[in-house]
Amino acid sequence: MKRRTLLTAGAVLLLPGVSSAQQAPAALPAELAPDPTAFSKIMADFTRGATPEKEGLALDMSMLADNPSAVPVKVRVTLPITEQDWCEEIIVLAALNPSPLACRLRFTQAAGTAEAAVRVRLSQSQTVYALARMKSGKLLSAQQAVIVAASGCGM
Repeated sequence: MKRRTLLTAGAVLLLPGVSSAQQAPAALPAELAPDPTAFSKIMADFTRGATPEKEGLALDMSMLADNPSAVPVKVRVTLPITEQDWCEEIIVLAALNPSPLACRLRFTQAAGTAEAAVRVRLSQSQTVYALARMKSGKLLSAQQAVIVAASGCGM
């Protein structure tokens, strides 16, 4: 018997759960699995059946999240803010997170601008959505695909 074979066999015996055969990755526990029903419900509640416009909302974030526990996200309404029309609310959604609503921001006319910088936790690589509702009822949307370097919510 070769020394290498003996050491490998000893390591397998001493370390429970280690085997020379490749093991399949474990499925996510239910509390960490994506909730597409919750995502659809939040989208439907926010849009109320209207189709959001693709222009007027800027979503600034990196395409690669090296720290998925704190991914920087900047959201800004690029439309003019006037006394008659301002941004009332912005939401940020992470479609494949167990809880898709990552952030909800509410603004008043006195804010003068509608922008925010937050950090969100991402459970896996996914698309992040931002939606904004203006006082006039106009809906704005933006989205960005993000690649997560390691597990965030399961940590």
